[in-house]
Amino acid sequence: MSECIFCKIVKGEIPTTILYEDDKVVAFKDINPMAPSHLLVIPRKHIKSIADATDGDVQEILPAIFKAINHLATELGLSEEGFRIVNNCGKQGGQTVDHLHFHLLGGRQMMWPPG
Repeated sequence: MSECIFCKIVKGEIPTTILYEDDKVVAFKDINPMAPSHLLVIPRKHIKSIADATDGDVQEILPAIFKAINHLATELGLSEEGFRIVNNCGKQGGQTVDHLHFHLLGGRQMMWPPG
């Protein structure tokens, strides 16, 4: 997906500070943070949304994403007090970038319902 902003970040075409990366996942700070700690964790592979994930993606990429989230939450000191993981799926779900991504938010009290 040559026009996908997250694919461009993965390829290094758009500069950002990478906080975590491995062969399947990249994580970086959200440019419009909603919490003191607000990261995006994305697969290197372009997957439009969780609704478009194949069985192989579910078995290989999703565990890698959650491994990265766990690592980052611990590294950032969020694990003790708690954090939120958010995935917006599709237009009505609030997804604004058509590349599967998870928000990791922490560092403040999260409210419910979220919106």
